[in-house]
Amino acid sequence: MSRFTIHDLATTIDARAASGGEASYTRKLLDRGAEYCAKKLGEEAVETVIAAVENDRSHLIAESADLVYHLLVLLKSRGIKLEDVEAALAERTSMSGLQEKASRKGDQ
Repeated sequence: MSRFTIHDLATTIDARAASGGEASYTRKLLDRGAEYCAKKLGEEAVETVIAAVENDRSHLIAESADLVYHLLVLLKSRGIKLEDVEAALAERTSMSGLQEKASRKGDQ
């Protein structure tokens, strides 16, 4: 059995975004706009936090999967590719986490 990756999920989201809205939850989310996609991501983030606080492993895994899916849908709604996020992460790994965080304070 091959391993399913976040790239596989991004590819599936791309394919479903190109499909008709009646058969695809992804297409329905995208049709409602980026603001709605952001709201759904926020809801999933809260549910993920609750599962973590409750120390419910299986619930945390399920909510984490929902969270990643909704993040990728939101990125799609704004025309951002997973590769763009990976590039930002790669750039950040060139310094320690504390240095990277301190460098962002001047940007805000």
